[in-house]
Amino acid sequence: MKISARNVIKGKVKKIVRGAVNAEVVIEVASDVEIVSVITLESVQSLELKEGKEVYAIIKASNVMVGVPHSAH
Repeated sequence: MKISARNVIKGKVKKIVRGAVNAEVVIEVASDVEIVSVITLESVQSLELKEGKEVYAIIKASNVMVGVPHSAH
């Protein structure tokens, strides 16, 4: 697999939550660390995704927002 994205994180499918058109794919990348991706049901099928399968979360974004909690007053 060759891709241009720099952020490639290896993990395993923890859970797939199917909806009418899309599915949420929960990828466990470390103990208690998950990334959730929303993809089409067609993609779930064509990638043959199932719980326990090794996958890669590939993140390509032009912007990453950063937030901080409100200060306690």
